[in-house]
Amino acid sequence: MPCRAALAFPLALAALLAACGGNGDGSQTEGDTGAEPGSGEAVAVIEEWSEALTASDIDAAADLFAIPSVAENGIRIQIESAQDAALFNESLPCGAELEDTESAGGFTTATFRLTTRPGVDACPGEGNTAQTTFVIEDGLIVEWRRVGLPGDGGGDRGRPV
Repeated sequence: MPCRAALAFPLALAALLAACGGNGDGSQTEGDTGAEPGSGEAVAVIEEWSEALTASDIDAAADLFAIPSVAENGIRIQIESAQDAALFNESLPCGAELEDTESAGGFTTATFRLTTRPGVDACPGEGNTAQTTFVIEDGLIVEWRRVGLPGDGGGDRGRPV
C-alpha cells in the first residue's frame, strides 16, 4: 500500500497545480511560454517515447531518458546509464499509444492505450488504459512514474505499461 500512496503523489500534485492555472485540457493559458515544463516540447518527447516503445525500438526509447533519471513502475529504478534506460524500457511488456496529456507545473501526465509490441509475446493489459507522469527537461525524460487512473482507486487497471 505505501507504494500506491507514493505513486499517487505526482497525480495529486498535478491536480492541485491544475487548479491554480491552465485550461484543464493540457493546453497553455495566456502568458504561458512554450519553454515551461509541460509545454509542447514535453508532449513531443512523450509522443516520441511512446512511438519508439510501441515499435519495440528500445534503443530509441532509452535515448530519450536523461542520465541520471528515475523510473517508477511498482518499484523505483535509478537510471544511471544508457544500459539501465534500455533495460527499463525492455521490461515494459506493452506498447503505449498516446491518447491524451495534461500538464500542471513541471508534470505532464499522459494517458496511453496499451498495445502488443513487436517481438514481445503478449501485452497483459492490451486495450486497457494506463497513465504515466513525466518530468521532461532539455528534451529528455528525467522522471517516469506510473500513476493510477482517476477513479480506479490507484488500482492496477492496465498495469503494467
